[in-house]
Amino acid sequence: MQRIQITNDLSFSRIIYGMWRLGDDTDTSPKHVQAKIETCLAQGITTMDQADIYGGYMAEEIMGHALRAAPALKHQIEIVTKCDIIVSAGRYAGAGVKHYDTSAAHVTASVDHSLRLMGVDRIDTLLIHRPDPLMDHHDTGAALDALVASGKVRSVGVSNFKQHDWTLLQSAMQTPLITNQIELSLTAHQGFTNGDVAYLQERSVPIMAWSPLGGGALMTGTGAVQDALAAVAAEQAVDSAAVAVAWLLAHPARIMPVMGTNAIGRIKTLSDALKVTMDRETWFKLYTAALGQEVP
Repeated sequence: MQRIQITNDLSFSRIIYGMWRLGDDTDTSPKHVQAKIETCLAQGITTMDQADIYGGYMAEEIMGHALRAAPALKHQIEIVTKCDIIVSAGRYAGAGVKHYDTSAAHVTASVDHSLRLMGVDRIDTLLIHRPDPLMDHHDTGAALDALVASGKVRSVGVSNFKQHDWTLLQSAMQTPLITNQIELSLTAHQGFTNGDVAYLQERSVPIMAWSPLGGGALMTGTGAVQDALAAVAAEQAVDSAAVAVAWLLAHPARIMPVMGTNAIGRIKTLSDALKVTMDRETWFKLYTAALGQEVP
C-alpha cells in the first residue's frame, strides 16, 4: 500500500477506511469491528476516518469498544476524526436545529469526548467538519493550536472548506492545516475545475476524498459513466469500484479516497484500485462519460 506523508512524523495509507456507516451495521460487536480493521490492515490500509457525528454520535464509541477489546490495534492505525456539526441526536438530543459550533469550548470538549469514547490518548488528525458561518477564526485557531500543543491531537485539518475558508482559519493559526476532506468522484468532479483541487495541489496539501463512489451511484446506477467503468473493469479483471477509485488515485494532487463499507468481502477488495492501470486516455474517457460531452 502506498503511503502519503502528512507531517514529518505522520503518514496515511493511500486508501483510507471510512467509518461513517459503522453504526448502521447489524453487527456492531467488538469482534466484528476488529475484523473490519484487521481486514484493512492486511492490505496496508492503516488510516481510519471517524467523526463525532457518525452513527448518531455512536460510531466513535463502537470503535472504542473494539480497540479496548484488542488494544494492540491502537498502535497499528492512524485515527482521523471530526467535530463541529450538531444535530438532535445522541448527546445533543436537545438541539433545536442543525447547526455548527467551532467555538474553542466546543472544539476542545469534542476532542475530550472523542478521546474518551475511542479509548485513545491522542487523535492523529482532527478536522473541522464543516465551514461555520459564525466561526471566530482567532478563537477556533487558538483552540486547534492548543490541542496540538497539549498532545491530544497530532495534526489538524478541515473538511468541506473552500479556499477562503481555509485561508481565514489558517491566518489565525501557528499550526499548519494538513488536509482538506472534500467530495470528489466521477459524479462530483467539479473540484477539478472550480479551484478546490488546484488550490490544495499548489500548496502540496494532500486531499482526502469523501464519497469516492458517488454515494454508491457509480455502482448501482445506469448510464454512460457506469458503462465506461464496466468496460475498463472488464479489461483489467477488477470491479467497477476499483476503477472509480483508481481514477482519483491517478491525479497528481495526492488524493486519498475514503472508502466506507461494512461488508468484509468488499473491504477485502479496497486495495484492488492500486492494481488498475489508468493512463491519460482512459482517465479522459471516464471524465468525458461523467461530463456527458467532450472536454472543450
